[in-house]
Order: sequence, then structure tokens, then C-alpha cells
Amino acid sequence: MKKLIIILLLALSVSAFGAESASVKAVTLTKSILSWNGAPLPPYPEGQPEVTVLKITIPAGAVLPLHKHPLINVGVLISGELKVTTEKGDELILRAGEAIVEVVDTWHKGENTGDVPAEIIVFYAGAPETPLSLFPENSN
Repeated sequence: MKKLIIILLLALSVSAFGAESASVKAVTLTKSILSWNGAPLPPYPEGQPEVTVLKITIPAGAVLPLHKHPLINVGVLISGELKVTTEKGDELILRAGEAIVEVVDTWHKGENTGDVPAEIIVFYAGAPETPLSLFPENSN
């Protein structure tokens, strides 16, 4: 009887562990030393780091103005579709579930080319007081 209880407890703990470990899954969406257009990412700034995470919603058909990011940022498109175009004509189509390693210090614009709002979570890695985006009228 004691042996049966031990076997039953082992079976329960193995199945419980299996259920727990089966529910955790890690998928690498992106890992790169290059931005989406092939340019190498710059070094991180010296000093105190600051991380910012934004959820950005872009209405269907909306076109973002020309801008650039002075710091490294990556995003994951949660819904919708985006077209990103650099000033030089490089183009990327991003669909829901895909990740982007954004261009740094490169003028570009985004456009929601889909029929639904595009939602993207963007992670910025910079330093305090560094703007996330610059626009032609406020850049150097």
C-alpha cells in the first residue's frame, strides 16, 4: 500500500510539473546587431540608462510624419499592418506578430496600410533627457 501511494504521488507530481512547464514558452521574435535596413546599431550611450516602453496605436490609413530616433528601439506589432519607409526609399512591411529593430538616426515614416488600427509595443533603450523621436523642425 505504501508503495502504491508513493507511485501515485510521483505520478501526480510529474504530471503537475509537466503541466506547469508546458504552459511556459519562450519564442525569440528578433535578435540582431543590425536595424531592419541592415545598418549596424550604434553603441549605447554612456551614463545612467533609461528604458521606456510605449504602446502606440496608429489609426487605419494614418501616415506618421517624417522622424528619426536618436536611440535604439525595438517593437512588436500586436495588430494591424505597418509600412516603414526611409527617406532613401528602403521599405519594410510589418504584420501583426512580427518584430522590428528600428533604424537609428535615419529619417523615416510609418504608414498603417491596413483596414484596422495598428498597435505596436515599442521598447526604447536610451538615457534620461534623450528624446524618443526627433522631427525635422526640432532636430539639429
